[in-house]
Amino acid sequence: MEYIPYGTQYIDDEDIAAVVSVLKSGYLTTGPKIEEFEKALCEATGSRYAVAVSSGTAALHLSMMTMGLEEGDEVILSPLTFAASANCILYCGGTPVFADIDPNTLLMNIEDAEKKITKRTKAIIAVHYGGECCDMEALSALAEKYGLSLIQDAAHALGSKVYGKPLGRFNGLQAWSFHPVKTITTGEGGAITTNDENLYKALRLLRSHGITRDPGQYEREDEGGWYYEQLDLGYNYRITDIQCALGISQLKKLEWFSKRRSEIVKRYDEAFVNLPIECQRSPGWSEPVRHLYTIRVRNADDRRLYYDMLKTKGLGVNVHYQPVYLLPYYRRLGYKSGLCPNAEDAYSRMITIPLYPAMTDDQVEYVIQTIKELFS
Repeated sequence: MEYIPYGTQYIDDEDIAAVVSVLKSGYLTTGPKIEEFEKALCEATGSRYAVAVSSGTAALHLSMMTMGLEEGDEVILSPLTFAASANCILYCGGTPVFADIDPNTLLMNIEDAEKKITKRTKAIIAVHYGGECCDMEALSALAEKYGLSLIQDAAHALGSKVYGKPLGRFNGLQAWSFHPVKTITTGEGGAITTNDENLYKALRLLRSHGITRDPGQYEREDEGGWYYEQLDLGYNYRITDIQCALGISQLKKLEWFSKRRSEIVKRYDEAFVNLPIECQRSPGWSEPVRHLYTIRVRNADDRRLYYDMLKTKGLGVNVHYQPVYLLPYYRRLGYKSGLCPNAEDAYSRMITIPLYPAMTDDQVEYVIQTIKELFS
């Protein structure tokens, strides 16, 4: 059996034609495909507004900026995530505060999150780990109770729903990623969605250096067609028309991507039920489009052995993720082991196995049989 990665993009002739069409057009960036992609994202996520940006990290950073985060402000999040989820807080001078996870769902434990709230807490980031979704109704109520902003790190969760509602239907901000291993790809790229018009306008401004060419926003007299004003200190987080053309084409396949991922997850769940491994459980409120499929071995001391053996069998396994506060940079900030025991235990026993829409039935079966042979 050939090498099977844990995740990879699916690109077809329609995607290629969409990109070629832009390359032959008069716009490679800041053109019409960006707004077209943003409208398609609104339809896919249930949001009123979307702002496409250069990466999922840029989406998180701008989300923090619009929250008005200042030095000393605290933001609560799960440590079982990619570093960008916490780094975006540091970019703005804030302090990440890590709440432990539920050991079954691998999602943030809301009771632990509430215990971590202080007078300095400004916001909560709900990390939808692996495509499974946090209880947004409970988190929304918690945020309202304490007057906190709520951001969804939905990098893994395009197409997922909570209580039957698309993630964009909830208040606050949703940050998305379109890296090649995600549900759809634009190469690199990301977006922020929201139902708040004021946040939307702020995000559009910050995406492009804080500069506007909208006369309705000018603070001085319009001097002519060349004129623009910088109203805030923003960044160059623009996305290109080339990327957005690919994103538009990819979104047309979102239903198929979602269905195929769910089919593979169902086969894995059924095949592994009697094996001595743990799999991520789906909470009752979550209707996921799964981005990752993780298994956990019984003993942490055996994880490296199993990982290496699966590699030798041609499976491109990985591990998602080291708890952020265990990374050397965060240790130098003063974070220590033992902060979130469930997250540390999950990481110590975790292996991510292949899951992506282009997997053939034969590849899925090979993964299943390889894991059965290894763990039985």
